[in-house]
Amino acid sequence: MNRKILIDLVGVLLIGLIVLVGYKLSPLLLPKADLTVEPDPACSLQEGPCSVSLPDGGMLRFSVGTRPIPMVKPFELRVEAAGIRNVSVDFAGVDMDMGYNRPQLAERSPGVFTGEATLPVCVTGRMTWQATLLLETSTARVAIPFRFVTG
Repeated sequence: MNRKILIDLVGVLLIGLIVLVGYKLSPLLLPKADLTVEPDPACSLQEGPCSVSLPDGGMLRFSVGTRPIPMVKPFELRVEAAGIRNVSVDFAGVDMDMGYNRPQLAERSPGVFTGEATLPVCVTGRMTWQATLLLETSTARVAIPFRFVTG
């Protein structure tokens, strides 16, 4: 009888530990933004850079170095905007989970952030992606979702 209670207690503690670890790691998988800014839906990263007006009155320009955006080959990401401290780009499949893919961009010069990304191949060939820019300014965390199609 005591052994069964001990096994049940260990099980409950393990479940609690899993919940605690999940809670602590959730910001990595599901980043929180104070504000979401919608870009111009007519702008396509496959055709050229996209510009977005930021809430503080500034302007942001986002571009990819290779067009069309390739699958399974590295390509450059570039974000230009003043007043930003940190930038990452979260790539997510719109219709299919393609795993965690969030490269961090490095500031190369004041207001210019660059980095490299690689998209996994989709077995269906054609894939709709959402590249969400995750920005940190001195006052807020901002998310800017861009959609594009590959394949």
